Amino acid sequence: MNTENQTKVEETKVDEWTKEFLISRKNGFTEVTDEEVAKADAFCEGYKMFLDLSKTEREAVEFGIAQAEKVGFVEFEYGKTYQAGEKVYYNNRGKALILAVIGEDGCNDGVRIAAAHVDSPRLDLKPYPLYEANEMVLFKTHYYGGIKKYQWTTIPLAMHGRIVRRDGTYVDIRLGEEPGEPQFCVTDLLPHLGTEQMTKTLAKAIEGENLNVLIGSRPVRAEKGSNLFKLNIMKLIHEKYDIVEEDFISGEIEFVPAFKASDVGFDASMIGGYGHDDRVCAYPAIEAILHCDKPKHTVLTVLADKEEVGSDGNTGMNSAFLRYFIGDLAKMEGLDPHAVMTKSKCLSADVTAAFDPTYASAYEPTNSCYLNNGVGVMKYTGSRGKSGTSDASAEFMAEVRRLLDSKNILWQTGELGKVDGGGGGTVAMYIANLNIDVVDMGVPVISMHSPFEVVAKLDVYMAYRAFKAFFEDQSC
Repeated sequence: MNTENQTKVEETKVDEWTKEFLISRKNGFTEVTDEEVAKADAFCEGYKMFLDLSKTEREAVEFGIAQAEKVGFVEFEYGKTYQAGEKVYYNNRGKALILAVIGEDGCNDGVRIAAAHVDSPRLDLKPYPLYEANEMVLFKTHYYGGIKKYQWTTIPLAMHGRIVRRDGTYVDIRLGEEPGEPQFCVTDLLPHLGTEQMTKTLAKAIEGENLNVLIGSRPVRAEKGSNLFKLNIMKLIHEKYDIVEEDFISGEIEFVPAFKASDVGFDASMIGGYGHDDRVCAYPAIEAILHCDKPKHTVLTVLADKEEVGSDGNTGMNSAFLRYFIGDLAKMEGLDPHAVMTKSKCLSADVTAAFDPTYASAYEPTNSCYLNNGVGVMKYTGSRGKSGTSDASAEFMAEVRRLLDSKNILWQTGELGKVDGGGGGTVAMYIANLNIDVVDMGVPVISMHSPFEVVAKLDVYMAYRAFKAFFEDQSC
């Protein structure tokens, strides 16, 4: 063999070894067809509608139930025996939801779970929010979840939520979303007078106690009296919603960004909007179970509340509502609930950070997720020394890898930034505490926890395909 031919053979071997043994990170668009891209774009039209309709956990649960009932889901009845293929839902106080499809083998080999959360960072009203100051009327707020406070000033806000009157009747409020409706905002100091403010750090420039929402500036027409500006606004609120000021004590009112979800980029390859964390995983998980007719194992999509504040509370994943539901299913089939949970498997459907080249120093490039590279599979989350994480087993990671590769689903893995850079948690550890195998899987997000987050359409669609494959797989 001459030298030239021998060199070609050796180069061919090296190429084969590279494909077999080394990771070659490629952009997802090089791995999918135009037809697949078109499917992703079409899928995300429904997702954008969901984002606009579901800006609070209550609205997301209402959306989930409405969509489920359209395809035959009925409310779960304790003690009833369900047959393979039957579809049920459990509504936990209007703020958490479980959708279930009974499998051909029931719970014998455990259940398969996709668990997302539907709460997002926002501004909540305090119990006594309404006040008047210098001929303006404002609401006092208490921010919810991890936010950069300066991002919430001078953007249009909408008012969402429920107020329950003393007699137990209630009114749902959604104001600022439709054309012609008033919107609201948190003010900021003009730069001409902001010299002192701009010497402060970002964390201190806007104080949490100053995230006050501007709601009015006209008084009641009266020659005498106090709080005439506040009185006028309360009068208008009473006329529209039939509530008095004291009713705010038993209210859950959230101020959220008023803008709609929209395409981002000349190529419209991305979606910008409020609440991607974590509705960008909730929607694919809902769609996956709605299109899962007769799985082998019983499958569950779980939408939980309170994740952004630690998952505590009776609608959070750190409560017992999921454990009770699985236990009820098990007992109906004459099975031991503990044994069923031990055999169960879960995808903790939560977002991860996407590598942002503008802030590249915060990431470790080799172990980061990227837009358009598919759904992110994270063995562990937490912070620094892996605190606050469940750390999935190597065996379950291998199962998930095998499943995604067998279905040609784009996926990637990474961490939430550099080791000492911070970190974050998901609901995974609370599910793992039930002795359930769990791994985090979700869509990479740029500008996470901001009022306008960004995701790639291709990644959203791959999350849907991943959850659906997990539900339908016979071996996982």
